Amino acid sequence: MKTIINENQRGFLFRNGKFIRVLPAGRHYVFGDSQIEVHFLSDMIISENAELDVLLADPVIKSDSTEVEVMDCQLALHFVNGIFKNVLTKGRYAFWTVHDKHEFKLVDISSPDVSDDIPEYIFSRLPLSLYTRVNVAEYQRARLYFNGRFERLLTAGTYYFWNTDTRVTVEYSDARLTKADITGQEILTQDKVTVRVNFVCSYRITDFVKISSEIDDYKEQIHTAAQLALRDFIGRKKMDEILESKEEISEYVMSRLKAREKDFYVEFADGGVKDIILPGEIREIMNTVIAAEKRAQANVITRREEVASTRSLLNTAKLMDENKTLYRLKELEYIERIFGNAGNINVNGGSDLLAQLTAAISVNS
Repeated sequence: MKTIINENQRGFLFRNGKFIRVLPAGRHYVFGDSQIEVHFLSDMIISENAELDVLLADPVIKSDSTEVEVMDCQLALHFVNGIFKNVLTKGRYAFWTVHDKHEFKLVDISSPDVSDDIPEYIFSRLPLSLYTRVNVAEYQRARLYFNGRFERLLTAGTYYFWNTDTRVTVEYSDARLTKADITGQEILTQDKVTVRVNFVCSYRITDFVKISSEIDDYKEQIHTAAQLALRDFIGRKKMDEILESKEEISEYVMSRLKAREKDFYVEFADGGVKDIILPGEIREIMNTVIAAEKRAQANVITRREEVASTRSLLNTAKLMDENKTLYRLKELEYIERIFGNAGNINVNGGSDLLAQLTAAISVNS
């Protein structure tokens, strides 16, 4: 049987299932119980009929190949002619070096931490089952845990961790100014009126580690503290006092919250009362009162204007009574107004009417 082996290939000669030797490029003939396995030089050295130890015992294969052994808790980054090829897990491997240069970088994965000398681009070409990627945005901080135990705080960036027996988890927190809404708080005032108060405040986390390890649900803790401060202030005031003191409520609640900044591991920036909502029947009563007050104010203004107008007329009448010329001028002014608004004037009555009009518009000297 004839077998042709090309320049980029080698052949393994077997007789009765036993490895005999490696065959170079060329034409080869085998008979009887002999057979040839043809392998490319770019492939890993492996055979269906022989163990790697048997193959590497051949001096030709030994001189034309390189081998690497990957132990437990190790990976081998495989580079061919300086270019990353693949990753090798636990096992023993051999590669031909006739045309290519093979290099291996052994990586310790007993810990999830990735050493700084591993290029980041490598991970885009590794199986996802080998590593975990953690992305932390610019506005975030992430708490890193190994097997549930805090390891360190991660700032903005991309991080890689080997998948090992150690469980890797992260918890994210927002580093930006955060708003807290305390809405719909129904509180009984001193005069037994139930009011509903909406309060808002903003804060920023100051310790990203302790806020998780020292406090159970810090957001709920802040919410409860604001609730208690609102109840404490409003419960000691009457409804009318509360409606007139929104700023005072805001200052009181914020002072209570700022006093507990160290307990919550946050810094409060500002806050205030958004709304004070009264029960429906109370709103109707207050609207009625306000409407009555406005009507009373309107009546006072109307009476004041009427008095002023009457006083002005009285003063005018006194002047005209004392000055006949002024009286006649006033008459002429009103006649001018009447004539100015008239479209057509029909005169009946003859010469007597004309004489009367002449007399009306004449001014005695």
